[in-house]
Order: sequence, then C-alpha cells, then structure tokens
Amino acid sequence: MEYTEPTERFRLEYRIEDLAHHSGATVRTIRAYQDRGLLPRPERRGRSNVYGDAHLARLRQIADLLDRGYTLASIKELLEAWDAGRGLGGVLGLAAEVDGPWTDEKADRITRAELDAAFGGTPDEAAVADAVALGVLEPVQGSDDEFLVPSPQELAVAVELYAAGVPLSAISGHLRELRGQVEHIASRFLEFTTEHVFARYLGNHPPTEADAAEAASLVRRLRPLAQQTVDAELARAMRLFATLHLRRHLDPELPPERTDLPQNVALPAATMRAVQALVGEENTSAFISAAAEREVQARTLDALTTNHRERE
Repeated sequence: MEYTEPTERFRLEYRIEDLAHHSGATVRTIRAYQDRGLLPRPERRGRSNVYGDAHLARLRQIADLLDRGYTLASIKELLEAWDAGRGLGGVLGLAAEVDGPWTDEKADRITRAELDAAFGGTPDEAAVADAVALGVLEPVQGSDDEFLVPSPQELAVAVELYAAGVPLSAISGHLRELRGQVEHIASRFLEFTTEHVFARYLGNHPPTEADAAEAASLVRRLRPLAQQTVDAELARAMRLFATLHLRRHLDPELPPERTDLPQNVALPAATMRAVQALVGEENTSAFISAAAEREVQARTLDALTTNHRERE
C-alpha cells in the first residue's frame, strides 16, 4: 500500500457518512479515531464538518496497520512518527517481511470429487467440516465443489495415514495435538530470537527506519532456521524412539515401558506467564498439576452422576 503525505488543501470533500462509505469504516469508528487522536479533526464550515483526502488516506493507513496486527496504541505512535517526518517505510517493510510466507510450499486446489476419492470414495461431511475448522481445507468463495489446500503436503500426509488404516477422527485429533506443540515451539523460538537478536533493533517505539530495515534483513536470514532446527531435532528423536519402540515389540525379555514417569506437556507461553504471575515460578508446576487433577476428578464425578441418572 502506498502512503502519501497529508496535504493542507483537500482535493475532495466528504461528509462523515461519505467518508465512512469510501473508507469502509463506520461513522462511529471514525468518531472514535478522532477522540483517540488517530484522525485529524474535520474542518468546520458553518454547521457542517468537512473531511478530505487526507482523512481518507489516514483511515486506509489505520485499516492496513490493523490488518497487520498492530494495536490502536501502536498505530498512534507510528502515525505520530509519520506526521513528525519519520517514514513508515522501514516499519511496513519489516511487517511485510514477517507477514510473508514462511515456507516455499504453494497452495493448491482440490475438488470435492477428488477429495472423496482420496479418502476411500465415500463422502464424509463431518470429516470435511473438521478439515475446514482446522484450516487444512478452505472453501472457495462462489464454488460449492472446490477447496483451497494451503498445505498440499499436510493433506498428502492425511491421505497416506488414512490409506494405512488410521481413522479420520484420529488424524484430526493428532493434528490438533501436534499443532499445539508446534505453536509452543514457534512461540519459544520467537521469544528466544527477540531476546537475543531483535531487542536491540526494536527497543525504540516506533523503531527508526535503519533499525526496522536491519530487523527485516535479519528476519530473511533467520526465517529458515526454526524449520531447520525442528527438522534436525525431529529426525534425532524419531531415530531414538523408533529404535526403542521396535526393540520393545521384538524382544519379549525387555521390561515393559513405564507409564508412571513424568511427561512433558507443551503449554502456550501466555498461559505459563499467567500461571507464574498468579502463583510464582517455583509453584507453577505444582499448580498446573493440581489444576489438571482437579479437572480430571470433576469430569469423573460428572460421568458417574450422568450414568446414575441414565439408569434411573
């Protein structure tokens, strides 16, 4: 999106209703932006308020920044820097770099007939709805018989697992579990790189043009590192556990695998921070264990009560 400096003289004039129509914002939103200092006040002419091109351009700037995930408070800082003569090019370039694709994989399309054929030939509406909810499939606007496939590799894995005998419901459940763990890894990688790499470039609010441009360059260089690290560690773990798993099935003299050992569970970083703020870092593990145990007990009690009522 190209940004232009506001001009003192507006080329076009709008009433607030017209400005709302052209910008896509509501009248209420426009007034809220004015109250928060995000949008300049209109020119007063008699009993009417008059808006111009600069107001329309500013509303489009705000909408674009909101789409990129900025908060209104951050947008206000950026626009104040813009109005003070500091460009937004570096910041928006950094945002575009972060928003860009993190994989070389290209999205594809698949028809409903092709999808049904790939999964045994029998239509399964519940499985399709589940795939759409997970984002594995995306409906194509204007077409009831076609889907966008953001990750053909992910869909291909599901096809192979289904062909090997794994039920679709189990595949969906596994993907949900895997996604939570991968999101935890991504969150930790971002926290790690922010602390040790990006903090020195993003300390100013908003960052300078030079710092934002340098940070964008670093994003391009670091982009493949997370996937390379996960690929290497996954290969190491699969080699280790696959060997142990096979040995336990082939050698009856090996002791059975213990099920009472502590298990690692991936939790969102925000959840961990909230628990630590509530009970302190030293009590976090005990709190999470107690909360999980209480939930299990509550569900057990609910199940016992429900079963008793159904028998009466």
